[in-house]
Amino acid sequence: MALRRVEGRGRAHRQTPAASRANLPLAMSDSPQIRVGIAGWSYKDWEGIFYPPGMRRRKEHPLDYVARCFDMVEINTSFYGHIRPEIARLWARKTAAVNPDFVFTAKLHRSFTHSPLAVMEPTSAATIQPNDEDERLAREGLDALASTGKFAALLIQFPVSYKNTLLNREYIETLVRQFIEFPLAVEVRHSSWNNPETLAEFTQKNVAFCNIDQPLLGRSLAPTEHVTSSLGYVRLHGRNYDQWFEPEKSSDRYNYLYKESELRVWKEKIENIAAKAKVTYVVANNHFEAKGGVNALQLKSMLTGRRVKATDSLLQHYPDLKKFADPLPEDRAEPDLPLLA
Repeated sequence: MALRRVEGRGRAHRQTPAASRANLPLAMSDSPQIRVGIAGWSYKDWEGIFYPPGMRRRKEHPLDYVARCFDMVEINTSFYGHIRPEIARLWARKTAAVNPDFVFTAKLHRSFTHSPLAVMEPTSAATIQPNDEDERLAREGLDALASTGKFAALLIQFPVSYKNTLLNREYIETLVRQFIEFPLAVEVRHSSWNNPETLAEFTQKNVAFCNIDQPLLGRSLAPTEHVTSSLGYVRLHGRNYDQWFEPEKSSDRYNYLYKESELRVWKEKIENIAAKAKVTYVVANNHFEAKGGVNALQLKSMLTGRRVKATDSLLQHYPDLKKFADPLPEDRAEPDLPLLA
């Protein structure tokens, strides 16, 4: 496949042939499609809450339960480590056996979006330092997932310190060119990006603007309803103001359970987004003790107007969910597949 050089960064990326997106999932009809899911699935504090007790001991796979409750999941570990191609194919096979309509989105590796010292210094195009090996490994996993027909979008997530500057805008354009063969969504968390010029640039590049819910501290981006491509994307991070920037443990910042009234506000926003997009992905990232799973199921029920399925352990741990969900029928998961994401 032909390579061309990206100006300003010195790394090569592949020219996109007309058939490059042939294996990517499409909306199943002309009517707006909304898929609700969770960010990641491999959390120690989910066993006995979202997952039945003893699941790992029985070598059951978490995706068996996730794919029976949702139609999508956002791969979280791709941010921390590159996806191994054989693992991507196993995940696709596993979920397809349970839910043929199930798809994945994935976060781009942090080497492309965060300073290596992001905890100590602001992230900008000048401090981000991906290399050729990062691109090779990232692309291997993403290509493998795309080849299964189950890869829906690549999320490029920047921290709140990544502000709207000329250099940072140019760097986003570079990343879009590098990964142009995939449907793309960009998440920016600083309010300086919320302007007509940014939306026009994203629209021109056919890149989805990721609408987010987060604690509104300083110049954090407030909730939006932007649609800049055929793809709509929403991420709900929770509203844990006390521990968002200085949590005792990293998972504590996501310790937030949305109230039903808060979700109904987002239901209206999501419907507005979906009315302008071909397909919309809604991801609950408030993963502490499976609270994102609860809120995602509530939203799915609100948006479809139908009761949904949940694991019995989740219903027992969060009894208010019974207003929206019934227990999954008992079944056994296929063993011996890699757990992480």
